[in-house]
Amino acid sequence: MQYTCPYESPLGSILLAADEIGLTGLWFAGQKYFAPNMQKEKEEKNLPLFQQAKKWLDIYFSGKEPDFRLPLHFTGTDFQNEVWEILYGIPYGQTTTYGDIAAQIAQKKGIKKMSARAVGNAVAHNKISIIVPCHRVVGKNGKLTGYAGGIDKKAALLKLEKECQDIKTMPTVH
Repeated sequence: MQYTCPYESPLGSILLAADEIGLTGLWFAGQKYFAPNMQKEKEEKNLPLFQQAKKWLDIYFSGKEPDFRLPLHFTGTDFQNEVWEILYGIPYGQTTTYGDIAAQIAQKKGIKKMSARAVGNAVAHNKISIIVPCHRVVGKNGKLTGYAGGIDKKAALLKLEKECQDIKTMPTVH
C-alpha cells in the first residue's frame, strides 16, 4: 500500500509518499515528473514516518542541517538507485557536478567513462527531492542547470544552504 501526506513549505506545496519500507517520494506541486508510478491504491494518512519527514523538513527550511536520516525506499532502476545513493551522500551546503558523479560510477564499475548525460537523466528523475539532494548537483563551472521543481527552487535551496553567496549572479541554463 502506498500512503501520501501533504506538506506546506516556504517554497510551495509538497506531496510526501511512502510505503511500508520507507519514504518513496517528495515532490513540489506541479513539478516535472510529479509522482510517477503513483499507485491507484493509495491512502492519505499521517504516518509516523510522515511526522519524521515533516520534522526533517521544518529543520531544513529553518536553515539548519537536520541531524537524522529518514528510512528511504528507492523505487527506480538499478542505475537510478545507484545515482540516488550518491546524491544522498552529498553533504549539506556542498555541491558536485554531473561529471563528478559519472566519474565516481565509472570508477566503481571499473570502466573508462560513464555518460554525464545519463547521470543527469537519473538525477532529474529523483523521486525524493530535497532529502535526496539533487539540487546540490550543478553543471560544469558551477552553473545552475535543470531542476524538476524549477530552477528558482534549486537556487532557493542552495541559497538556504548558503552554498552560493550571490545566487542571482550565477548563470543559469534551462
